[in-house]
Amino acid sequence: MTTSESTDILGIERSETGVVTLTLRRPPVNAMSPELIDELLDAVDMLAEDGSARAVLFRGANDRWCAGADIGVMSDHTRKTYRRMRRQVEVEDALERLEKPVVVAIERWALGGGCELALACDVRVMGEGAVIGLPEAGLGLLPGAGGTQRLTRLVGTQRAFWMMATGMKVPAAQAMEWGLVNEVVPDDGVVARATEIAEQLAGGATRAIGQIKRLVYECWGRELPSGLQREGDAVWELLKTDDLREGFAAFGEKREPKFTGS
Repeated sequence: MTTSESTDILGIERSETGVVTLTLRRPPVNAMSPELIDELLDAVDMLAEDGSARAVLFRGANDRWCAGADIGVMSDHTRKTYRRMRRQVEVEDALERLEKPVVVAIERWALGGGCELALACDVRVMGEGAVIGLPEAGLGLLPGAGGTQRLTRLVGTQRAFWMMATGMKVPAAQAMEWGLVNEVVPDDGVVARATEIAEQLAGGATRAIGQIKRLVYECWGRELPSGLQREGDAVWELLKTDDLREGFAAFGEKREPKFTGS
């Protein structure tokens, strides 16, 4: 059973398992716009406060992910438009701060802003016929919604520079080899596999998963002693949770744990 809180441009569906599916709905290519960015910000803020939401699945309508920013909007080269579109960075920051796993299903393409949004997710599942890239330099621009930063952290300086400077569209097999995505699956199975992963994570010890996510992102690049201190604090917090008690009890009783996220 699912419930829906959808709008014209963003679908929001909740399953009984705790997976919340966010669907970009801006045909034909699900392009990013100021209105969609605003709705995504509201949705992620809502998810942060919703204890029943245990994992997030991102997908695009019409069997395609997102081909980037709306060129019609971006053709207005004013500071006002720049500021409104730049708020996509806030969406991505909020997704990384969200102490719940976020899975994205990449169908057809993840280009420009669609690539940048995908890079801010925790797990990326890509169709074998899809491509991913940041082609902004071909417009005299650069990836301005986190692309220069997150891409470099994932693939290193040499590959990141080449991808962005040439605007190359990286095929799925190469994206997998470079560490851009977690899995490559047949094109007709992308959403099903992404959903399966989201369901698996939602059924796990989501308090622990959330702490792992926070430590991985917030401590990357910090000095080791600082990271170890924060790790120790997180362990202490988890020692107080119901999920930890359930995990140890299930281990002792030789059964599968039933985590509740509490």
